[in-house]
Amino acid sequence: MTRLLMALLALALLMPSCNKGPGEGGTGTVQGMVKLVHHPDDDYTLTPDTMVAAKTDVFIIYGDEAYFGNDVETNADGLYRFEYLLPGSYTVFSYSTLPSGEKVAVSETVELQRGAVAQVPTLYIHDGKAYGTSVVKGRVHASYYHNGSWRGEGWAYEHRVYIRRAGDDIPFDDTRVGPDGYFAFQKLQPGEYEVFTASDDIATEIPDFVFQSIVVDEAGQVYELLEQFEVIINV
Repeated sequence: MTRLLMALLALALLMPSCNKGPGEGGTGTVQGMVKLVHHPDDDYTLTPDTMVAAKTDVFIIYGDEAYFGNDVETNADGLYRFEYLLPGSYTVFSYSTLPSGEKVAVSETVELQRGAVAQVPTLYIHDGKAYGTSVVKGRVHASYYHNGSWRGEGWAYEHRVYIRRAGDDIPFDDTRVGPDGYFAFQKLQPGEYEVFTASDDIATEIPDFVFQSIVVDEAGQVYELLEQFEVIINV
């Protein structure tokens, strides 16, 4: 009987454990994509320029371990794969850079079934150039006149718009209106601002300025002026 128990014990030790946690040694795959969000200065549509993040390090944590278990580099299409994994919970992360240069982890957690492929939601990282600062956007609509006669209306393409801090006399930045009437000022710190643009007098054709005020009270947000500018342009 003793020999039988010892034989059964030895057999149990040789057999793989059914309760082995997440990690390497299985047939599952965790995969996903990393995209880089770049904020250009002349972004009239306010849609960040998002591109694949090639040759970017991605890390994986097995279950609730305190340190990552492996890392890979994304390919030219921003894709990565962790293969030969056991079932369980996995956290995948990459690093995003703040304007200060500080790096923060951007992560997603997925559950992997035995022999399956777990698709990780896309990781969006930033290059540190505009992330963490705010955007003020607006729109300009124009009525066009010539020698006092109305000639039509439409979005004020290429019309110049200015921004200054509340209480200042001089604008610190200016931009031009895009073809769809939108303009944007980026990389703004919290504070109160005045946005203004020129509107012509129909009779004298002398330009004057129309203003709107806006308060930026948080970083990393997009703020929109309450009303679009209505201006007169003599042509």
